[in-house]
Amino acid sequence: MDKDEIHLRRLPAAAPWGPHADSDFHGVDFLPDDLSEVPDETGMRVNKKYSCLPAEEKGIHIINIRAIEDIGYDQHESTLLNSLSKNPDADCKYGLYFRDGKRKVDYILVYHYKKSSAGRTLTRRALHNDAGARSTKQDPLPGKGVQMEMGESEPHADCHEDDKRFRREEYEGNLVEAGLELEHDEDTKIHGVGFVKIHAPWNVLCREAEFLKLKMPTKKMYQINQTHGLLKKINSVIQKITEPIQPKVAEHKPQTVKRLSYPFSREKQHLFDLSDRDSFFDSKTRSTIVYEILKRTTCTKAKYSMGKGEGRKKETALLNKRRKCGKYGITSLLANGVYSAAYPLHDGDYEGENVEPNDRKLLCEEWASYGVFYKYQPIDLVRKYFGEKIGLYFAWLGVYTQMLIPASIVGIIVFLYGCATVDENIPSMEMCDQRNNITMCPLCDRTCSYWKMSSACATARASHLFDNPATVFFSVFMALWAATFMEHWKRKQMRLNYRWDLTGFEEEEEAVKAHPRAEYEAKVLEKSLRKEHKHKETDKEKLTWKDRFPAYLTNFVGIIFMVGLTFAIVFGVIIYRISTAAALAISATPSGRSSVRVTVTATAVIINLVVIIFLDEVYGCIARWLTQIEVPKTDKNFEERLIFKAFLLKFVNAYTPIFYVAFFKGRFVGRPGDYVYIFHSFRMEECAPGGCLMELCIQLSIIMLGKQLIQNNLFEIGIPKMKKFIRYMKLKRRRSLDHEEHMKKKQRYEVDYNLEPFSGLTPEYMEMIIQFGFVTLFVASFPLAPLFALLNNIIEIRLDAKKFVTELRRPVAVRAKDIGIWYNILRGIGKLAVIINAFVISFTSDFIPRLVYLYMYSENGTMHGFVNHTLSSFNVSDFQAGTAPNDPMELGYEVQICRYKDYREPPWSENKYDISKDFWAVLAARLAFVIVFQNLVMFMSDFVDWIIPDIPKDISQQIHKEKVLMVEVFMREEQGKLQMETWKDKDKKKGENCNNHSPRLSLSHSGSLSSCHSYPVDV
Repeated sequence: MDKDEIHLRRLPAAAPWGPHADSDFHGVDFLPDDLSEVPDETGMRVNKKYSCLPAEEKGIHIINIRAIEDIGYDQHESTLLNSLSKNPDADCKYGLYFRDGKRKVDYILVYHYKKSSAGRTLTRRALHNDAGARSTKQDPLPGKGVQMEMGESEPHADCHEDDKRFRREEYEGNLVEAGLELEHDEDTKIHGVGFVKIHAPWNVLCREAEFLKLKMPTKKMYQINQTHGLLKKINSVIQKITEPIQPKVAEHKPQTVKRLSYPFSREKQHLFDLSDRDSFFDSKTRSTIVYEILKRTTCTKAKYSMGKGEGRKKETALLNKRRKCGKYGITSLLANGVYSAAYPLHDGDYEGENVEPNDRKLLCEEWASYGVFYKYQPIDLVRKYFGEKIGLYFAWLGVYTQMLIPASIVGIIVFLYGCATVDENIPSMEMCDQRNNITMCPLCDRTCSYWKMSSACATARASHLFDNPATVFFSVFMALWAATFMEHWKRKQMRLNYRWDLTGFEEEEEAVKAHPRAEYEAKVLEKSLRKEHKHKETDKEKLTWKDRFPAYLTNFVGIIFMVGLTFAIVFGVIIYRISTAAALAISATPSGRSSVRVTVTATAVIINLVVIIFLDEVYGCIARWLTQIEVPKTDKNFEERLIFKAFLLKFVNAYTPIFYVAFFKGRFVGRPGDYVYIFHSFRMEECAPGGCLMELCIQLSIIMLGKQLIQNNLFEIGIPKMKKFIRYMKLKRRRSLDHEEHMKKKQRYEVDYNLEPFSGLTPEYMEMIIQFGFVTLFVASFPLAPLFALLNNIIEIRLDAKKFVTELRRPVAVRAKDIGIWYNILRGIGKLAVIINAFVISFTSDFIPRLVYLYMYSENGTMHGFVNHTLSSFNVSDFQAGTAPNDPMELGYEVQICRYKDYREPPWSENKYDISKDFWAVLAARLAFVIVFQNLVMFMSDFVDWIIPDIPKDISQQIHKEKVLMVEVFMREEQGKLQMETWKDKDKKKGENCNNHSPRLSLSHSGSLSSCHSYPVDV
């Protein structure tokens, strides 16, 4: 649109405009045709480029000025349609307001259009601008009214474009009937893209706030209970100490008073503080209200005829398509390409000179900056700007990060204990002592030779860093830590619910979330059409398990296949490890053979990492597709099913390689002379002499750190910036070469359109939940996991904050009082962590064998001789044919007996190579430890859960106080009503008594007569 012109809208002359019939605005009246000769000196010119009708109908555009004044466009006739100001974009704050500079833009709809010819543009504008109730005159039809030059291939494309245009026409008309106000803008720097600005007037906001039961602050304020005595002094000291790390925002300051909140009601508006109506509903609430209207406003009817023959067939197809779309709202219109985007606007710019203060700029400075990583998050401001659901995510992430601090400190202490005691560890000292001269059996057939145990000295010493008695204590500590974290979060969540007025939110939450999804309604409508029901009977239909059985079967088969695929990939990596180890053993030099195990392990873990990251993205898409074909009824059901499938697949994907190393590697290898082979060629892997715990630690650390670094740096930073750059280059290619157009400042909705759409919180939660699993499930093997998680989360909070504030379109605010299904997943992981750590300690580490040896077999009560006790003997003459080493003299002497790690009878025994009684003793001790550890830690966790109340005592008192105060307010209101009724009765009686007086008496006592009707009223 040109700078000095306004976009006119054709409106009916007689009927009022939708729901505004009871207000002052009655539409724009078109005067009779005989007044169409009025000259242009009236100051109301209409530019040809933006004419509301085709050229032959321009004569009727004489507009009732009073009606436009009622709308609020301008109060002066002389400036109505002339140049609005020197810079009209500044008047509307560059797209934050309508062109009148008064009505705020609450929501934006974006659509694409084609400018193939000037005539079609005029026709499109004539139809598109008629978004309100239509005039009695028939709208021009495609192909009629204006001559358009088309090729033979063009009508097919125009058919779809015209269908989209007419669907927009109908939908926007329905929005106007719902009370919303619209303004169009197609004269933007993004050519081929049009914007519909939506404003919700006061009466619509009040109506929807009452329907959604939004709690709004009343005039009543009350004092928040304050601590006294010693607690008050402690709190004041803590506030002074933590003052430097508090964000500098008003919402984060401690409050001593709070406004009483109550669900908004138009009948009880006197209870609320309506002194400033413009700020009573903030931008977050306004956009939520508009989005609810957009969701339930439907588009169901066909608007035009395509003629005869081939056109009639196309029309019939479009009609059927439209009927199938049924009660689709904005979600289906977006899916079908009728609109390309829908989003609320950001409050303004966050950087640059002369930027007006706004919440977005404040969030960028005090939250979305790496320089404030040490500060608390301004959670209340985040909730005010983005809504409760996103606010709860960042609050949970902040609590989780804070709780990682003590876990990290204890983990560092455990690691330092292992470093300090490594030289005092007798088993590793025995393995490193070359005087023991222990000859080990070959690690592979033929190509591998005998080797000295002392060559594994470094691995044994490193294993002690993570396999020591302190790791058992740390496992118990982390189990209790997980329970404490969950309880602490529940209490924090209750505080936020009280502060954000979300107490008693269940009823309205269920009412809103029970609204059927557009896809579900479409399926129900298709089912009803198949049964040849009429429209009125479609509500009786619903999808049963029989309708969903193919989808359920597909889900079951698909999930089993994906889990099988993950196992197959892990199995392939196992084959790679075995074959690579054998190949390196053949080709490596004697000095390089000692590093074969480390090389194979590192490369295999990197392959696993790459596969995990790739499959994570694939499984996310597959989980969404599997959920979509199920057609869940509500958004809540859809989200929960999607989360369950995605978590199941990603959990299996991330932890399967770790489970293999922890519980399966080295368990089924057999023994020398009777090894287990895969495909009769590859011998199963063995653990190192120091055990598999060190390899488990390497696997866990590389996957955890690599996953976090790559996902954070590549996926969360790189890919969004790449998409933004590609989008910018495409728009730059379309952009006009006109210098003036290029230099014009973009409108707010144009800038936001170039941002990345918000895709939900599921990826953010999923990343943190998988990390929580790394921190808790195998923490016995990697005590430093909480530390690396803490360092990652400090960056993750600011990274996510920067993404939400600067990289994403503003999401629609969603009310929520908890984190939903994620809490149950966290509890499940916490319970599973106890079981897994019990098995890691008892079966993967050497903790239990050491205890058994110390108390059952040690002669002097020390660990001397433990290594020799865990090794069995093998006579090299018992090798199977073709499996003995090719170079048996590599060590410089002939080997008669070699050793291997297992509890078996020696070759000179009657039952040689059978499992010895020591094996059964150790196994019994391991199982007993699992049972005792699991039950003890579970009991302790449940005790922590029981002893810490879910609702803080002060919050429960405040909630009770709010209820009492609300009852008092309504009691006073009822008393006031009764008093008013009593006064009215008295007034009526006094009036009757005064009327019984004589006229002369009434005239002479006029003063006393007036006193009959005067009385003090103080409500």
